[in-house]
Amino acid sequence: MTMKIEDIGRAVRETQYAVRGPIVARAQALERAGRSIIYCNIGNPQSLGQRPLTWVRQVLALCEYPEVLASVPEGTFPADVIATAKRVLSESKHGLGAYTDSRGYAFVREAVAQFIRERDGIEADPETLYLTDGASKAAQAVLRLLIDDARDGIMIPIPQYPLYSATITLYGGAMIPYALDEKAGWALSRETLERAVEDAKARGVKPRAIVVINPGNPTGAVLHEANIGMVLGFAARHGLTVLADEVYQENLYVPGDKFVSFAKVLETRGLIDVSLFSFHSVSKGFLGECGHRGGYVELRNVPAPVRDELTKLQSVSLCANSVGQIVTYLMVRPPRPGDPSFECYDRERRDILDALKRKARLLVEGLNAVPGILCNAVTGAMYAFPSLTLPPGVTDAQYCMALLEETGICLVPGSGFGQAAETWHFRATILPPMEQIQAVVEQIAAFHVKFVAERAAEPEDEPVPRPAPRGRKITPA
Repeated sequence: MTMKIEDIGRAVRETQYAVRGPIVARAQALERAGRSIIYCNIGNPQSLGQRPLTWVRQVLALCEYPEVLASVPEGTFPADVIATAKRVLSESKHGLGAYTDSRGYAFVREAVAQFIRERDGIEADPETLYLTDGASKAAQAVLRLLIDDARDGIMIPIPQYPLYSATITLYGGAMIPYALDEKAGWALSRETLERAVEDAKARGVKPRAIVVINPGNPTGAVLHEANIGMVLGFAARHGLTVLADEVYQENLYVPGDKFVSFAKVLETRGLIDVSLFSFHSVSKGFLGECGHRGGYVELRNVPAPVRDELTKLQSVSLCANSVGQIVTYLMVRPPRPGDPSFECYDRERRDILDALKRKARLLVEGLNAVPGILCNAVTGAMYAFPSLTLPPGVTDAQYCMALLEETGICLVPGSGFGQAAETWHFRATILPPMEQIQAVVEQIAAFHVKFVAERAAEPEDEPVPRPAPRGRKITPA
């Protein structure tokens, strides 16, 4: 007898991931049938036209085929590209086709430590760094360390990136949602955090950790130093581990805004009693190298026996992929002023970030011009998360599916990220090319007016049950 769905573990069946859910599956089916689809559902820059950085791809080309180094004509590659490729091949010893240390290449971890020292002005230890297959695998590994049973609670923002709700469900833990204040630009308050902890304890859940995404996904909001200090003080008071998702640290769009890391605030305030895991990735920022799956997690105030357990988890998978580790190296060790590749690198970097800034403003202004859509400013990251006014009985999932069928625009309903009761949203990425972003805004505007008018004219059906945010046991705090 073949397997039945009932044979699959309950946690797997209950795990959901909206970013690649049923609406995306329908979009792919429409695309196979010949429809043109604009995928605004996921932060996948190169799939939406962003060109890879010349610096990254030149070094990789030489590292993946080192025989070229012996015969490359002079002037084909800049001197710093050749020097970097030679260093990578020398340090990796056996080339990129061999397994690495479970924690990743030592020279890459040292480069990441130096990157953190230069970024934050604090000390960093390569022995407390792990190279991973993107930031997602790092976050999952840390959650695996923290969750033992259904009483172990992880605080997550609402709305949140569904990696967290999905992983907590998969590992059998409990979600402790804390609501971000949409009316205040998705602000985070101490009162909300305290209330979430009290509610969790009242239902028999032990808070173990708090996840903070900065800049925010899907909200696009940026936390400043005072917010970060408040979160760390809250964590110290309640004995919580902090998971700082900082993969969008390069994506800031408001003049004067500056990324401040949790590590820097932790160290400057001397909070030695708070364990911190900080994540970064090559997928976002301006690299957009999602497919290379490179990232890292840095540990602070984490005892050696706990680090040993994380090393063991890494060892089960042997190591992160070697090419992703090298892309991480290229992210943290870019060309410097005066290097042959710097002018090209700097121009490409500025062009990408400037375009994202313009597209963020265009998307927000365009959506806010539509009656029934209200969107906070996108001050960071790669997404807008506007609220929708919909007729009674209509859900954001129904709205997004209808939008896809009519226009070919693929969005993710807000119910996949979690949202306050009696509100509806969708998440849209700002990544499509400028002319496509304009077309997306115009098509959403025309669709929204038509959709709301048609649905409002229909007889009201039985109330539609609101879907819970992805995963089990989420009730907004």
